[in-house]
Amino acid sequence: MGAGSWGTAFALVLADAGHDVRLWARRPELAEAVRRTRRNPDYLPDIALPPGIRATADPADALDGAEVVVLAVPSQRLRETLRDWRLPEGCLVVSLAKGIEVGTDLRMSQVVAEVTGIDPDRIGIVTGPNLAREIAERQPAAAVVAASRGDVARRLQAVCHSPTFRPYTNTDVLGCELAGATKNVIALAVGMGTGLGYGANAVASVITRGLAETARLGEALGADPHTFAGLAGLGDLVATCSSPLSRNRTFGEHLGRGLDVAEATARSLGVAEGVQSAESVADLGRRTGVDLPIVEGVRRVVRGETTPPEAIRDLLARDPKPERA
Repeated sequence: MGAGSWGTAFALVLADAGHDVRLWARRPELAEAVRRTRRNPDYLPDIALPPGIRATADPADALDGAEVVVLAVPSQRLRETLRDWRLPEGCLVVSLAKGIEVGTDLRMSQVVAEVTGIDPDRIGIVTGPNLAREIAERQPAAAVVAASRGDVARRLQAVCHSPTFRPYTNTDVLGCELAGATKNVIALAVGMGTGLGYGANAVASVITRGLAETARLGEALGADPHTFAGLAGLGDLVATCSSPLSRNRTFGEHLGRGLDVAEATARSLGVAEGVQSAESVADLGRRTGVDLPIVEGVRRVVRGETTPPEAIRDLLARDPKPERA
């Protein structure tokens, strides 16, 4: 449910795994273009889609009889979109979105459960170092399929295990979702540094200290600390912070070069989830008493309260302390 870059790429993974897939597009003209050309002209125009994918703009048609429903809409639109849909009885639901809802501080699996009333045990997520373009090109990739019940995680793992996409299971849904949301904010910070002309030392420092912030927050909220050293944590963080394909890193580069949020948004194809999640992740830090200086700096830049050079100056001026503090 969602025909952006990641939704389309994941539909391709499912088709390669041998399943019949219905791809819902919000705009009828996009669904028609996909049916006619067997490509997604707006997001992945040079990728041929396999015959197992059928595009539709009718959500009832897409959802009819589905055994697994994959949600590939931006995190801040998930609640309002779900209200318009009727999910099939007994289906499993998978969220691909990486964000924390602004205003409620809920993770995406929590939003799904709250809006639909579906048992949280039937809701899973897919996360990890999964840049849509590389997945669509069938480059080798690994991912994490997380669900609170191990048998549900294993079932979803089998559903999306294709010749080039290798999923691992995890039952720490909280840690996996928190890592996925926070890494987008850290990628904005890396992009700002890159836009300012800083090199590998600065990038590595922000990635490492960003991982420390994520792990501190996760521990305070009850996540498994091992999650942050795995694909959902370190793996996703490195990919998102290092690749020019990353929307969040690219958005941060625009900010580092002096553009404001409106100008950076105008230059972006798709949604940079970290822009809005910076607010909700920072709020989680304040509520739990966890210090998140990088996240807080990004939040202030996004809100127009400071500039990227000022935010970096403030980080460097903080009192020295032990690395593990």
